[in-house]
Amino acid sequence: MRYERLIARRFLQRDKSNFSRPLVNIATYTIALGVAVMVLAMCILRGFQGEITNKVVGFGSHITIRSYGWVNDYDEVPVIVDSSELQKIATLPNVVHIQAFANKGGMLKTEDQIQGVIFKGVDSGFDTAFFANNLVYGRLPRLKEDETSNEIIVSQRLAAKMGLDTGSKARTYFWMSNTYRARAFQVVGIYNTDLSEFDDHYMVGDLRQVQKLNQWYNGEVAGYEVLVDDFSKLDATLLAVKRATRPDLAITSVVEEQPAMFAWLTLLNSNIVLILIIMSVVCAASVVSALLIMIFEKTSMIGLLKTMGGTNQSIRRIFLLKSAVIVGKGIALGDAIALALSLVQSHWHLLKLDSESYSMTFVPVEINAWYFVAISIATMAVCLVALMLPSSYIARIHPAKTIRVE
Repeated sequence: MRYERLIARRFLQRDKSNFSRPLVNIATYTIALGVAVMVLAMCILRGFQGEITNKVVGFGSHITIRSYGWVNDYDEVPVIVDSSELQKIATLPNVVHIQAFANKGGMLKTEDQIQGVIFKGVDSGFDTAFFANNLVYGRLPRLKEDETSNEIIVSQRLAAKMGLDTGSKARTYFWMSNTYRARAFQVVGIYNTDLSEFDDHYMVGDLRQVQKLNQWYNGEVAGYEVLVDDFSKLDATLLAVKRATRPDLAITSVVEEQPAMFAWLTLLNSNIVLILIIMSVVCAASVVSALLIMIFEKTSMIGLLKTMGGTNQSIRRIFLLKSAVIVGKGIALGDAIALALSLVQSHWHLLKLDSESYSMTFVPVEINAWYFVAISIATMAVCLVALMLPSSYIARIHPAKTIRVE
């Protein structure tokens, strides 16, 4: 064991009743608080970004395949994709599911209310996980292979506005050139995602309803939705899908279709960076203050060590080792606090949000071990680098001026 480590350990064990002890405790708790704030900020903001992204993707998909003639969801152009192309896409890395869809704009009318809606038509191959997780009550539509279903689900917001409930008839009118066609759907389920931009308009039902309204042939759909496993690889997967399909198809990602939403989510990263910088500065300042006080208090000991042959570098290491222990304790305590609070919020959702403002009813938390590891390592590195300057003061201490013979 090197003598610096031995002295630093003895220094820590016996350093219990001096003036610097309260400052050391304050530094430890400050670092713990700073680390807890940084980890919680990362977990909450990443959780918020992930929650919003999942909701936007849930109403559509990660990647959409359409005809180049598509303009909007109210007037779509049919497209037929060869089964060999779909099979090629399904085997691409990161692709987990492909499903057909067709949207049709219309007007939902009751005795005293009128509301513009988008009817999203899906078939039996539709991934229902998103709507199943957000179903408030009722059930999902039963889509059969050989029979057109008139069952739909609507959002809780739309149901409240139009006075609908499970079992209600939803009379919807779809404009067709110079005329319109009416359909009476049966509401079988009520969902809620708190994403008002979509909840105010979307109703989900059988794809064949849209095909009949548009007089499309069997097999003609508005497009195909491609779901991926890893969102971070979306751009690479988008490029692979484009290469696997013919050039007359429009291939877009959810980021391209919702640029404002994802620009806002990206902007949140600046908040994370700002919090990390401020908390890192606070942690570094607290441990630097504690180190300076320890150096001033142990000036006589430093002079004694120098008379015994100790170099400036070795004495600096003693104080840096002690400071590293202080920082390490603070980081461990901060990680423990952040983990405990994250687990409590994740399981019991104690912190609530206004769904009108935040598109969710509680504070979301994404618990990722890498957040804890990265922030802990970065905090330790920042603090140790910050300690280099105050520890250099040791070189200015002269034994002749510090040692007193009583």
